[in-house]
Amino acid sequence: MASTRLTRTQSSDTTNYNFTFSFWMKKSSTGATTCILATQVGNDEFRAEFDSSDRLFWYKYNANTSTFAWNLYTERSFRDTNAWYHFVLQYDSTQATASNRLKMYVNGVQETVFQSSYENYPSQNENSFAFQGGTAYIGCNENTNAHFDGILSHINMVHGSTPAYTSFGSTDSTTGEWKINTSPSVTYGSQGYFILKDGSSVTDQSGNSNNWTVAN
Repeated sequence: MASTRLTRTQSSDTTNYNFTFSFWMKKSSTGATTCILATQVGNDEFRAEFDSSDRLFWYKYNANTSTFAWNLYTERSFRDTNAWYHFVLQYDSTQATASNRLKMYVNGVQETVFQSSYENYPSQNENSFAFQGGTAYIGCNENTNAHFDGILSHINMVHGSTPAYTSFGSTDSTTGEWKINTSPSVTYGSQGYFILKDGSSVTDQSGNSNNWTVAN
């Protein structure tokens, strides 16, 4: 449903330098801003969302200063409502090379073309803000707007590491299609989670008991 959202209260980790967020998505509509993942503490906002042009925008923003700490904004759009997309977003500010601190994979291929004015990488060893505390939202932003219209499946959040994107999918040897790995072998970290596994359950399958709540 276009008004359904998931919520979870997070504990604070102010020294989080790396994480991996993997999700499968099938859109039911296009042409509107829709948020996949969001958190807010104070004036700082963390979001992964699609804009009205169906491009993926991933960022940390400070509303008080009206500045982005870091961001990536895809050049291409994702508008196929008949297709499943798999996204892997990786943050690792420990990397010496700035462009290695943010990585994005779509259906098993690394995304490398971004809008130049929105391709800004975090400083080395900068806190990601993904686990700063407060309430986390899936399917809308922190203002409970911009609801996602479609299906989300096999959402994995790995806290504290960046396992290979192939942990979450692989190429089918017969069809050549990118297919889901329903049981990834990863270390989830204390705030990691795995929900919507083979169904609609928001009970964490990672072993951490970081369960989510369905709202609306």
